[in-house]
Amino acid sequence: MIEIKVDGTVVFQSRSPAVKYGEGEPIKETSDAEKRFALIRDMPQEVFAVVSLNGADRVLKIRWVTVGLLDSNQVHPREIFADPIIDRAASIIVAHNHPSSTLKPSHEDIALTKRLLKAGEIFGITLLDHLILTKDGMVSLKQLGKLPRGPGNPGVSG
Repeated sequence: MIEIKVDGTVVFQSRSPAVKYGEGEPIKETSDAEKRFALIRDMPQEVFAVVSLNGADRVLKIRWVTVGLLDSNQVHPREIFADPIIDRAASIIVAHNHPSSTLKPSHEDIALTKRLLKAGEIFGITLLDHLILTKDGMVSLKQLGKLPRGPGNPGVSG
């Protein structure tokens, strides 16, 4: 069982590493994706999550990949893609929170996004978007122009 506590109160509990919320529902817009990651918005540490999607953009699984420190998190493409490969995902959307409440992507956020794009090309799994969430809002790296659009990566619409 996985339990995550904030000030002694359980805020997340799961018997498996997959979160069941929203499975089978399509993600067509950025706001649809944002809803799937709502649990990480208020976490006091950085949490990195991934949603695996099938070819019709329907949610297969949503998982928390890593839980880090107050202002950092160690994330590697192999950890991000491990479960989507098993899910036979066609694409993924990743998200993490910024407990500092800044919506500006860090250099590390942008570098990781580029690495995930390259890894996704190798695995045949398209990275559709990378979201950063705070208590006060959300930013999409796709909407900021940090992810390419095109035939190989149509992405979610804004």
